[in-house]
Amino acid sequence: MVFSFFKKPEKMVARPAAVPRPKEVREAPPPEVEKSPAVVSVPTVVPLLPEAAKSDDSSLDYSDFVFSESFPDFHVEQDVSPVDSDAEEAAILYASGQDAVVRSLLEHAVHIHRTGPGERLWMMLFDLYKITGQKELFEALEIEYARAFEKSPPPWLDKSTVPVKSKEIVAGSLHFRGELTGDNKLAFDAVRQALDKNPKLRLDLSKVSRLDAAGCGCLLTLLQQARKAGRELELLGRDALSALIEKHTESGRAEGAECWLLLIELLQLQGQHDAFEETAINFAVTFEVSPPSWESKRVAAPEPVLQLVMDDVGGNVSADAHVLRGEIKASRFADLPAYAGVHDPVLIDCTALRRMDFISAGALLNVLTTIRQAGKQIVFHHPNHLVAELFGVVGLNAVATIVFAKS
Repeated sequence: MVFSFFKKPEKMVARPAAVPRPKEVREAPPPEVEKSPAVVSVPTVVPLLPEAAKSDDSSLDYSDFVFSESFPDFHVEQDVSPVDSDAEEAAILYASGQDAVVRSLLEHAVHIHRTGPGERLWMMLFDLYKITGQKELFEALEIEYARAFEKSPPPWLDKSTVPVKSKEIVAGSLHFRGELTGDNKLAFDAVRQALDKNPKLRLDLSKVSRLDAAGCGCLLTLLQQARKAGRELELLGRDALSALIEKHTESGRAEGAECWLLLIELLQLQGQHDAFEETAINFAVTFEVSPPSWESKRVAAPEPVLQLVMDDVGGNVSADAHVLRGEIKASRFADLPAYAGVHDPVLIDCTALRRMDFISAGALLNVLTTIRQAGKQIVFHHPNHLVAELFGVVGLNAVATIVFAKS
C-alpha cells in the first residue's frame, strides 16, 4: 500500500521572496507562526535489524554489497514461508561462524515447525549438534523428532574433532590435447609446466586416437623424469592407450622401440605381470637387448575415472570426486575447472566439509555456472544440511543436484 505524506494544496499562492532579517531580529526568539495544514511532520524511519545482526561479535561483512534505494511504490511480500525464512537465516549465520545464535534460532524453530516442511530445520539442528559435539542435546532431540515425525532420527556421529592428518597433496588434472605424436610440442610443454606446479598430476589420454614412436618416446621421458624428481604423473585412459600402442608393436620387426617401451611401462603400471613378461621377452628378442625387469612397487592404483559406483541420483557417478573439506573461507576454487575438464558428471564430495562462508559460496556458484553451461552434470555429494541450505540461498541448487547421506 502506498501512502502520500505530502498533499498538494488545491490552490498555490505565490510567496514573497525571502529577505534576510537584521542581526538584532535574528537573535530575538522567533515569533510563533501558525502552522499550515498542508505541512505534515514525517518521523525518521529506522530499519529494524535481526537481533543476530546487532551482536557485537557478528562476523558478517556487508562491505561488498550495494543496497538499492527504497522507492515509495514498494510492496510487502506476504507469501514468504516461515520455514524458508528460518532456514535461510540460520544458514547465513552459520556461514559467518555464529554457532550460538544458530543454535538458539533452530531450537526455537523446531518447537514451532513440527510437520513435514519443517523437517529440514530439524536436520539442520541435528547436524549442528554433531559438528559441535553436543551428544546429550542430540539424543534429546531424537526423542522429540520421533514423536513429531513418527520415524527414526538420523544416527549420532561426532564431527566435532577431526583427526590430525599430514597435509594431503591434491592432484592436479590435465587433459592431453591433440595426438600423441612427436610434433605435438604444445601438448607436451603443457604437461611439463603442469608438473612444475603440481607434485601430483593426472594426465587424461583417453581422447588420443593416433600416436607415433616419437610421441611415445616423449611421454615415456616425462614419466621417467617425474619419477626421478619425486613427482607423480598418473595416466588416465591407460587401457585404451595400450590397445592403440599394440598396433605399432610387431614381434620380429625392429621398429618403433619407443612404442614397445611405453607399452611395457603401461603394463607395469597396470599391474599386468603376465602380459608384461610376455611383451618384455618379445621386445628383447626383436631388438636383441636385455628385457626390462618387473618392479612390484611401481604398480599404480586403479584408474579413478574407471571406478564407478551407483549413487542416489539414479546413475553412475565417478568415485574420483573433487573433495571439499574443513572450513572454507574466501576460496575461489581455482582447481575445480581443471577437474571438471576431464570429468562428467562433476562429483563434488562434501562429506568432510564442515562450513563454507558466503563469499566462497558465491565464487563456487560462478565457477559451476560456467561448467554447467558446458552441458555437464554437477552433483554435491553428502553435504551437511547447514551447508546445503547455504547452497540454496546463493542459488547453487539451480545448477547442481544435492545428494544427502542416507540415514
